[in-house]
Amino acid sequence: MRDEIQQLVDRYVKWLQDRTTLRDVRDWVEITTPYLDRHNDHLQIYAKKAGHGFVLTDDSYTINDLELQGCKLDSPKRQTLLRQTLNGFGVRMNDSTSALEVNASSDNFPSKKHSLIQAMLAVNDLFYLATPTVASLFYEDVVAWLNAEDIRYTERVKFTGKSGYDHLFDFVIPKSRSQPERVLQAVSRANKESAERLMFDWLDTKDVRPPDSKMYAILNDGDQSVPQGVRDAISNYGIVPVAWSERKAFKAELAA
Repeated sequence: MRDEIQQLVDRYVKWLQDRTTLRDVRDWVEITTPYLDRHNDHLQIYAKKAGHGFVLTDDSYTINDLELQGCKLDSPKRQTLLRQTLNGFGVRMNDSTSALEVNASSDNFPSKKHSLIQAMLAVNDLFYLATPTVASLFYEDVVAWLNAEDIRYTERVKFTGKSGYDHLFDFVIPKSRSQPERVLQAVSRANKESAERLMFDWLDTKDVRPPDSKMYAILNDGDQSVPQGVRDAISNYGIVPVAWSERKAFKAELAA
């Protein structure tokens, strides 16, 4: 089993390398990644030398694209959540341009590049909503439910996986007398891409956690149903799918 999982992790890393392309753009190098945004376009970041290291940026794409779609990040709550998300990945936002940025050295360039891409995906997932149809952020709904049910948790926990990459999980419920450590991820858009990303994060992380740790994916089915294929896929990788409409059935094991 361990050898099979290691092969899957190795194949994922090779997939990243094979599908990453570079192009010179004036003083910058454009890096096209295999990750897709919600428009099914490949995410692109830009890198250039800065002193003895490098600066990497999304060239303001993430925030500008959200605002063009009508998602304004102008409330204190959203600004706080944005900063918390970026801080979790070690990424900053340029206040004058809204660009997401990170500095890197030759030694940590791969992990910093990974952190910037993951931050772009996380910010997009958190804040992409149509104001007329979605009343609140799904993440906030999950927080409110955990608090209302008196389920104790630690928020925004980062684990370093076997690959050396950092993975940020939304909630961790500590071990109790009757239940092991439980890791929770709020999935606002349950689709093939978010499922694949979650499966890799957990595959890369679970071997460095206690052997009985459990992973729960809280799936937003408020606006659209969760495809059965998504449920089956994450279940096959040892992740417990929890549809938001069915959350009460899991209260006891999460609160224990």
